[in-house]
Amino acid sequence: MRMSQLFAPTLKETPKEAEIVSHKLMLRAGYIRKVAAGIYNFLPLGLRVVRKIEQIVREEMDRAGGQEIRMPSVQPAELWKESKRWDFYGPELLRFNDRKGGEFCFGPTHEEVITDLVRGEIRSYRELPLNLYQIQTKFRDELRPRAGLMRGREFIMKDAYSFDTNRKTAKVSYDRMFEAYNKIFTRCGLDFRPVEADTGNIGGSESHEFQVLAKNGEDAIVSCSNCGYTANVEKAALRAPENLNENVIEEEVELKKVATPNKKTIEDITAFLKVDVKKTVKTVLFIVDSKTFAVLIRGDLAINELKVKTFLRAEQIRLATEQEVFAATNAPTGFAGPINLKVPILADLSIKGLTNVVVGANEIDAHFINVSIERDTSVKNYHDFRIAKDGDPCGKCGEKMTFFRGIEVGHIFQLGTKYSVSMNATYLSTKGKEEPIVMGCYGIGITRIMSAAIEQNHDKDGIIWPNAIAPFSIHILPLQMKNKKVVRLSERIYETLLSSNVDVLLDDRNLRAGPKFKDADLIGIPTRITIGARGVKNGTLEVYDRKTQTSQDVPIEQFLEKYETSEVL
Repeated sequence: MRMSQLFAPTLKETPKEAEIVSHKLMLRAGYIRKVAAGIYNFLPLGLRVVRKIEQIVREEMDRAGGQEIRMPSVQPAELWKESKRWDFYGPELLRFNDRKGGEFCFGPTHEEVITDLVRGEIRSYRELPLNLYQIQTKFRDELRPRAGLMRGREFIMKDAYSFDTNRKTAKVSYDRMFEAYNKIFTRCGLDFRPVEADTGNIGGSESHEFQVLAKNGEDAIVSCSNCGYTANVEKAALRAPENLNENVIEEEVELKKVATPNKKTIEDITAFLKVDVKKTVKTVLFIVDSKTFAVLIRGDLAINELKVKTFLRAEQIRLATEQEVFAATNAPTGFAGPINLKVPILADLSIKGLTNVVVGANEIDAHFINVSIERDTSVKNYHDFRIAKDGDPCGKCGEKMTFFRGIEVGHIFQLGTKYSVSMNATYLSTKGKEEPIVMGCYGIGITRIMSAAIEQNHDKDGIIWPNAIAPFSIHILPLQMKNKKVVRLSERIYETLLSSNVDVLLDDRNLRAGPKFKDADLIGIPTRITIGARGVKNGTLEVYDRKTQTSQDVPIEQFLEKYETSEVL
């Protein structure tokens, strides 16, 4: 490709809409352009990166036994109602009516459609296992789309679905996809971690996220260097370290109610009563599948809603409203406490055995002090309900874990029979009995990989693409377009590389060297070949590595010979 013909409008200034590095650089380097909030055009450079990623994904999916299909973006509501997700999925599902009044949605995912397809075709155990995948545009109506392709509304995704006769073979399919994903992200040149994760709106039992490590990552993950356990903070299993309950040996004293006028927050209470935050216990009320629960945790820690939801095996969970808190406690938010509370009480391991702590009194402007959890409350279930953080004890081995930020680029799920039972997708077993198909699903954010790769690979001058997903492998920069020898040599090298099936970009624009170098650094192609009059005279080329920022002079004929014989530079 010649830059004189390439539609890649670069920008000197960063558009105001851009928030994070990848968003800024993709706009400035002419990879994408905004159409609407969370919706983007992909320009030629951007689409070339997408195609490179898609090809890697296809090769590894095919190698792992997947078969590519194509499903529609628009899906009928009746399939979603059949799986009972039409109302449950939430406002992210873009719903609309056709001219006849029929209800449809623009698919954010395709569990319903693929289950409907397979239940209509699969009859016998002999036709299983089966793995079908597609690469297609999805839409999720994010409330606040942000960060360019990182949290867009329209995006390109690879979604695959496995179908098995039982959970044992389904686990084999899951493990096969796990390995395929490791190969995909390794080939894409990414520094990533597979982590245990929550199943979210997709459902199912076990799941793993594949997180690209990056400072601007939306997700928080923790990892144990001792045993290797790694998980999203929403999922991370923790132990109660010995020093967490350092005050349990205090002698119990008499329970007492004290006035705390307008002191609603932990910060207010600790300052007013002059107590350590570790001597306070928060009582947080949740509505879990329409039932009210109270969860207790030490004042300096935070409750993980997903852990509560998982523990209770619930479908939905949310914080109680002001009105719901008052109905349960007879007090405003900020004064709730576990003493004489008439709702089920759960407690984090952090408060087990605590004595002489402060809790709300279920009365406006009042708290209890000198509370002994075992003596004064009716907690029946202690569990790990807190959000993991740096330095927390690993739930597997007890050693301290390290905190990272990550960008989720892939997510795999063991669905089990969640969809096959609700949608009656069955097969005939060896005994001639109808059994529900056991499913798994596996997603990769194709366009999100673009953002993640840039977040992990850039400098102050622009993008530094990993070789495998760069729009071009080599960028040729002739410095004097009026010098016939420079132009002639540039064309010779360009044609040689094209003949060797190398993705090559030739900057044939009649510009000064400065703008050419600026654009080259911004676009981020891994290898740059600089051709100038001095080099032509000396019979050398300057070969520059964008990642290491190192260059070497290579004899022209030696360079050409390597590519003419299909050797790798």
